[in-house]
Amino acid sequence: MKVKLINPFVVAAGEVLKTEVQADVRRGEIKIFKSPYTQGDVTVLFTIVGQVEGIVMYGMTTSMALAFTSKMLGQPMEELDDLVQSGIAELGNVITGRAVTLLAQEGYMADISVPTLIIGSGVEISILEFQRLVIPLITQYGTLNIHLALREKRDGARG
Repeated sequence: MKVKLINPFVVAAGEVLKTEVQADVRRGEIKIFKSPYTQGDVTVLFTIVGQVEGIVMYGMTTSMALAFTSKMLGQPMEELDDLVQSGIAELGNVITGRAVTLLAQEGYMADISVPTLIIGSGVEISILEFQRLVIPLITQYGTLNIHLALREKRDGARG
């Protein structure tokens, strides 16, 4: 996977987490992940289509999801209710939207799906032809794992 496909997601996540939840973010060690199962208690999944295609997932613990949403809403959130789920899906949407904007600046036009929220770790996600890179972003709230399985469109078209 090309670095210019990865960096926009790392940069976007850092910017959005700093702005939305005042997180101090540092990147952990990047790993290759081949298992079809989710790792976090809460995972937000997007498909990417266009000149870049694939998936991006943001995995976190329930306590991290609650902390993020509490910070965004300015009130304590204590359970993974509809409001928290909506807030976490929207946070993923903002990060991914910003990343796609950064991809466009590199000449890659792409669109994103609506977010899919997966609750529970160990849920199987079938991803044909892809292995994922996992980029941990370590914050004071816990570690947000960005899973990327992206490639340039096979015909090689670029904008």
